[in-house]
Amino acid sequence: MTGHIDPTKEVFAQFREKDRLGPIHMLNLVRLKPRATYPDGREATGAEAYAAYGRESLPVFSRLGGKVVWQGAFELMLIGPQSEHWDHMFIAEYPSVAAFVEMIRDPVYREAVKHRQAAVEDSRLIRTKPLPVGEGFGQIPE
Repeated sequence: MTGHIDPTKEVFAQFREKDRLGPIHMLNLVRLKPRATYPDGREATGAEAYAAYGRESLPVFSRLGGKVVWQGAFELMLIGPQSEHWDHMFIAEYPSVAAFVEMIRDPVYREAVKHRQAAVEDSRLIRTKPLPVGEGFGQIPE
């Protein structure tokens, strides 16, 4: 089974079209390969390759106003497939849809993302709109 690594052109077009004012939060769920699979055959673990992605993409991410606003360590799947686990879980905030698109198009980022592609077995990248935190469940502010 092939995991989800990169967005399709169609979904990325929807991402750009659904522009709005204000920041976006991107929930990242990442499962790494035991061994990275680089097209040039270089040797690295998935964790080493993903760390290289983080190091090399950080200057672009930071320059465009990106920041990690939450991260956590996976412990247990309470509801959901018991076989599913995630090695990295975090929420990245971008000041706008345009900032995220600019990051994806940046030549330095495009070079760094090759490490992510080599490292990741499966992932989820979920765009969300930050909302005020409420006191209980089921009350979603507009």
